[in-house]
Amino acid sequence: MTEDARAVLIVDGANVVGSVPDGWWRDRHGAAERLRDRLVPLAGSGAAGLPGPLEVVLVVEGRARDVAAVPGVRVEAASGSGDDLIVELAARAAGRRCVVVTADRELRRRVEAHGAQCAGPRTVR
Repeated sequence: MTEDARAVLIVDGANVVGSVPDGWWRDRHGAAERLRDRLVPLAGSGAAGLPGPLEVVLVVEGRARDVAAVPGVRVEAASGSGDDLIVELAARAAGRRCVVVTADRELRRRVEAHGAQCAGPRTVR
């Protein structure tokens, strides 16, 4: 399967990390890296109703902006609003199955306008 044919899972890093009060605010960068590492197996196995292999994209912002990509997970650093970047990525995925992982209601509305489906943070935690 070519990369362009794979379903895409876009993860709102700040929203997912912030969904569990585990002290993430003391080390935002480390929390984003731990999330990234938990996403790696999903690239092969699938998640959120999407069968693998998936294109997995973690969107980071703020202090987590310099988190590096790893095999299986592409990291996109938002220069401004992470939500705006997620909407842009969902729009680019038009024609492919796309799930955005976030609990943000407004962001859900915005990406659904581009044909994306949404799942909550528990999907990847």
